[in-house]
Amino acid sequence: MARFIEGKDRRQTLLLPECLDDYVTQDNPVRVIDAFIDELDLQALGFTRAQPAATGRPAYHPAILLKIYLYGHLHRVPSSRRLEREAGRNLELIWLTGQLAPDFKTIADFRRDNAAAICATCRQFVALCRDSVRRYARSWRREQSTSATAVFVPLSFSAGVCASEPP
Repeated sequence: MARFIEGKDRRQTLLLPECLDDYVTQDNPVRVIDAFIDELDLQALGFTRAQPAATGRPAYHPAILLKIYLYGHLHRVPSSRRLEREAGRNLELIWLTGQLAPDFKTIADFRRDNAAAICATCRQFVALCRDSVRRYARSWRREQSTSATAVFVPLSFSAGVCASEPP
C-alpha cells in the first residue's frame, strides 16, 4: 500500500498488551469484516481514491475507512465523531485498523464521497452473511436429525431471520 498512511503490524510486541492480536479471538466477528474487505476490489466497486495520488500527503486507504464504517454500522455507531472515538479506544477497532485513528471529518467525507460504493459493499456483506447462516442451518439440521437428543430444530429461514420453535 505505497503512498497510503500505513498502520502498525498487528503482531508487533507492545509493552501492554503484549500483542494486540491476543485480544481479538479467532472467532471474533471483526475478523470476518477484515477478511471480507481485504478480498474486495475497491476500484471495481467505485470507491474514490482507491489509487494513491503521486503528490501530497498520503491518504488513508479506502479499505481502512470502509472497515471502520462497516464495524460502526454493525455495532450501531452511526456518528463519525463516535467512530473516531471508538477507533482510539475500542480494541477490536484498533486491531481492525492497525492502530490508525482517522478524524471524524475524514470518516464523514469518506461516507459522503463513496455512498453508492458503500451501499454495494453492504449488499454483498449481507448476502454473504445470509448464505453463511443458511449453510450453517442446513448442516445443523442434518446433525440434529441424526442425533437422538435433538431438543431445538430450526424450522425455516425467512428474510434473513431464522424462525425457530421447539419441536
